[in-house]
Amino acid sequence: MSTTRHAMIMAGGAGTRLWPMSRAGLPKQLLPFIQRPGDDRARSLLELAAARLEGLVPAERRLICTGEAYRAPIRAALPAFADAQILGEPVGRDTVNAVGLTAAVLAKGDPDAIFAVLTADHIIEPVATFQRLMDLGFRLVEQDPTRLVTFSIKPTFPATGFGYVERGSPLALPPGASAGDKGLAYRVQRFVEKPDLPRAQAYVESGQFGWNSGMFVFAARTVLDCLERWKPESHEGLMKIQGAWGTPEQARVLGEVYPTLPKTSVDYALMEPASRATPADGVSVATVLMDLTWLDVGSWPAFAQTLPPGKDNNRASGAALAAVASTGNLAVSSQPGHTIALLGCKDLIVIHTPDATLVMPAAQAERLKDLHTIVPDALK
Repeated sequence: MSTTRHAMIMAGGAGTRLWPMSRAGLPKQLLPFIQRPGDDRARSLLELAAARLEGLVPAERRLICTGEAYRAPIRAALPAFADAQILGEPVGRDTVNAVGLTAAVLAKGDPDAIFAVLTADHIIEPVATFQRLMDLGFRLVEQDPTRLVTFSIKPTFPATGFGYVERGSPLALPPGASAGDKGLAYRVQRFVEKPDLPRAQAYVESGQFGWNSGMFVFAARTVLDCLERWKPESHEGLMKIQGAWGTPEQARVLGEVYPTLPKTSVDYALMEPASRATPADGVSVATVLMDLTWLDVGSWPAFAQTLPPGKDNNRASGAALAAVASTGNLAVSSQPGHTIALLGCKDLIVIHTPDATLVMPAAQAERLKDLHTIVPDALK
């Protein structure tokens, strides 16, 4: 069977844990605040995600699934993506519907389409390793289109904020794969959501678990078949959208139907049921183990890890930092050169914007969502 490779970047997150820089009009994936070695300017996470596709998937076969409200800023930031390559959700309905919409759109024009699902939240390095392992994922699905492939990250510590993938028996390498990829493809034994610390420690020590990366490779037709079986309400709506796609009714049907789709994640709706399927079900789940640097830039402490430490382990971005008797702090300003002065401070996060300033202990960063609920709507 002849197949065509596509890729979709999910870029619909609100990024409330990166407030006050991340706002409704400029969410975290569009913030130009990541400075990588060798870059002449700061780039957004979405720019970095798009750049990782260079040489992996042709430019005309790349999609971004995002909120319709972000279409214009994305077109401005990434002009290589034509209007038709941006799938604008009227409202967010979680990841399974972003994946299902992509599958429905691709399958209408290319019934044998295979597509990667990528995230716009991460720094992943080295890019060459990432691309080689993504190619392995594509080849696994090209070999067997009924496979759902996920990518699991080799853990470096017992994280309790990530889901985990338990590896089962190894898979033989598909045709054309690099010999160096032997021992990196496995059947999936099970998925585990955000374990407590003792279980996370046991998972890491076992050597059989990886972090669930939220990246996948699917055959579009298989996604739709699985939705029909396990999420029929979504499948029914997506088929209505598919029928109208490319016609004068596209916008109206999308706007009417998409908000009614049941909101859930691709892991709960597809991956977990498929991991429990029997051979008679005609679907299986595989994982590719990725041993690389994978940083989820979803919070200010995570962003701090993208910056080189300065004197006394203080880190700064955009701000001119003046610190005395202060250690382990992060100072960020959206106004280049703005001075942030610290005296006797330890492990603080200070984020300055023209209309809001955040000050919090780094240990409280996960509670930023609680604070976000009480700030004025004009600042959200």
